Amino acid sequence: MANRPHILVVDDDDAIRELVATYLTDNEFRVSGAANGAEMKQALQDHVIDLVLLDLRLNGEDGMQLARGLRDSGEIPVIIVTGRLEEADRVMGLELAADDYVTKPFSNREMLARIRAVLRRSQKRGDGVASAQDTQRRAYRFDGWELNLLARRLTDPDGRRVELSNGEFNLLQALCEAPQRVLSRDRLLELSRLHGAEVYDRSIDVQILRLRRKIEGDPSSPRFIQTERGAGYVFNTPVDVLN
Repeated sequence: MANRPHILVVDDDDAIRELVATYLTDNEFRVSGAANGAEMKQALQDHVIDLVLLDLRLNGEDGMQLARGLRDSGEIPVIIVTGRLEEADRVMGLELAADDYVTKPFSNREMLARIRAVLRRSQKRGDGVASAQDTQRRAYRFDGWELNLLARRLTDPDGRRVELSNGEFNLLQALCEAPQRVLSRDRLLELSRLHGAEVYDRSIDVQILRLRRKIEGDPSSPRFIQTERGAGYVFNTPVDVLN
């Protein structure tokens, strides 16, 4: 699975974070860890997170407050982790609109099943979002690459950052917004906002060449950005949208 969902595990127990991360990685997820609220917020800034697995009993912090902040700040799915006897925490967490919960000690298979179920529900909600809300998109993913719209950052399938100029970023965003469709040079100029000193037809060709050198294994025989002679260019790969 090229575009693996990214899970953020928030737990102050290093051993539990490592065990959960190893299990989820073995089951085709990408995983980041955080031991506290500050690390959680930093991870959310640095990465496009698909789901947060949040332990409510963090050392010296109010996990419920962190859960409330996650819900208030966006639509990232949240699964809370509670102790087996802490029914009040589970009830309050669900009232805060957490998507699900697991209780410690939990089985890895149950945790995995709940994560997959929540992600499926989240995807269905995203598929029904009106086009007027498209400006809330967080990222595009294609063949393991991730274009983070909020941080304006491109990462390759190995998680390494690829530096893009402003024009290259805007052009790649425009291509991701219309995958597998032929776009004329004029349309790409309009969508990527390459105006001012560059407002001429061949500026797109220059930007395409530079972008190919950064994302194509062989720029002379591109997989992603293909030329349609006499028509323009097509971004010839499926693209996943993260709202």
